[in-house]
Amino acid sequence: MLHRKIYQLCCDGQDVWIFLRDQQRWIERAKILDIEGDLVTFRYETEEEDEICSWEEMVRLESIGAVTKRLAAVPRGDVEINVSEDCPETEQLSDPYPESNAD
Repeated sequence: MLHRKIYQLCCDGQDVWIFLRDQQRWIERAKILDIEGDLVTFRYETEEEDEICSWEEMVRLESIGAVTKRLAAVPRGDVEINVSEDCPETEQLSDPYPESNAD
């Protein structure tokens, strides 16, 4: 089951957070590149004091304890969030059910 879910995330190409249970650490914002047998290859970046490092790791499927992905992000503070009515009229989608709004 985990193998199929990781394969779906690989196809989606989204950033994921991976917990490696044998090393007791989280890998943040990783991209799953490939799954071959029970080996999962992923790439991620880390920030050091004066440099950004790019890493590519291969781990066994059994080493992965959890995989999470971000569903949404909303800025904190007093920020006005745009809604669909704020879009230019040319970018707005037409109402697929115009007769249901005629009440």
